[in-house]
Amino acid sequence: MLYWAVVFLVVAIIAGIFGFGGISQAATGIAKILFLIFIVLFLVSLVAGYV
Repeated sequence: MLYWAVVFLVVAIIAGIFGFGGISQAATGIAKILFLIFIVLFLVSLVAGYV
């Protein structure tokens, strides 16, 4: 999951450099969502490990 967040972040940066604003904003949004899902799943697995 974290891998895909980084991939979309790289795509957003490259699209931003070349001036594709819409693609850059969409890829950034997807990267943020995937990163938040990763953090939530990580915290759930961390708590489940302690239980």
